Amino acid sequence: MKFKELQLKNDAELAKDLGELREKARELKFKAASGDLKNVKEVAGVKKQIARIMTLQTQRQKGQAK
Repeated sequence: MKFKELQLKNDAELAKDLGELREKARELKFKAASGDLKNVKEVAGVKKQIARIMTLQTQRQKGQAK
């Protein structure tokens, strides 16, 4: 999901998405450790998405978001 799309969501939706992504990151981490994960780049993509959401939440808290 693009940053512009995330900006359209409200805080509750972002918190829900963040929880889901953190759970997915945890699952991918375990799959990678056990050798079941085929696409290792997926872990990095999920981490970047988590960072995007956290950045937007911080901006909103500081009143910088548009």
